Amino acid sequence: MNGGGLRAYAVLYLLFLYAPIILLPLFAFNAGTIIAFPLKGFTTQWFQEMWGNPTLRRALTNSLTIAVSSSILATCLGIFAARASTRFAFPGKGPIMGFIMLPMVLPEIIVAMSLLVVLLGAGIELSILTVILGHVLMCTPYAIAVLTTAFSSLDKSLEEAAFDLGETRWGAFRLVILPLVMPGIISALLISFTISLDEFIIAFFLAGNEPTLPTYIFSQLRFPKAIPVIMALGTVLVALSIVLLALGEYFRRRGNARIGATGTGGLV
Repeated sequence: MNGGGLRAYAVLYLLFLYAPIILLPLFAFNAGTIIAFPLKGFTTQWFQEMWGNPTLRRALTNSLTIAVSSSILATCLGIFAARASTRFAFPGKGPIMGFIMLPMVLPEIIVAMSLLVVLLGAGIELSILTVILGHVLMCTPYAIAVLTTAFSSLDKSLEEAAFDLGETRWGAFRLVILPLVMPGIISALLISFTISLDEFIIAFFLAGNEPTLPTYIFSQLRFPKAIPVIMALGTVLVALSIVLLALGEYFRRRGNARIGATGTGGLV
């Protein structure tokens, strides 16, 4: 394929991928209730209706509670797993890490159905807590992937120097390792938050009667009059996701640069 054909393919691919996202704000500020061209005019009515909807506010509160809890738990588990896999050698490390990362490649509907069967079989009532457990399972592999890069880039001599200066293992981890990988931790936290906030299938199976933003959006798609409000909500979610992912990537790059600079410069 020549250069012109490759550029044309790239442009068409990007249009196919991002054109629906670009259309969201166009129709979110459109005065018409029918999602079609030509546009009827500019309005902020749909955003006002969105903020005034009590069911939507409840779904937003549930989703934020789930996303914050899941991201914190997944990042903490990711720290332990990434630290163990990059610093220590133990029997069965490869299969164990592969098993932990398995949710990244398994279809979510299979994971959701399996969790539903296990939870109902154990007599656990479906609630926000069960959604948090499911989201932790899904977010932890992504947190491990980010944190493994951060931990593997560390210079082991920094930790050894801390031991030589009289620090314990916990002291060296807290005072030396943790500050160096903090950008990676923040990046994993933000990425896990975004994944949890946008996740639908597990929330649909495990939320019970508690609505979340994705399940609320799905339930409203049956009503044509609610579509403009959903467009407004989608615009807000897309903007929030872009900001969080940009921040996560910024902290990931900053962490890699910081670790590289520290590794070449040594302890000060």
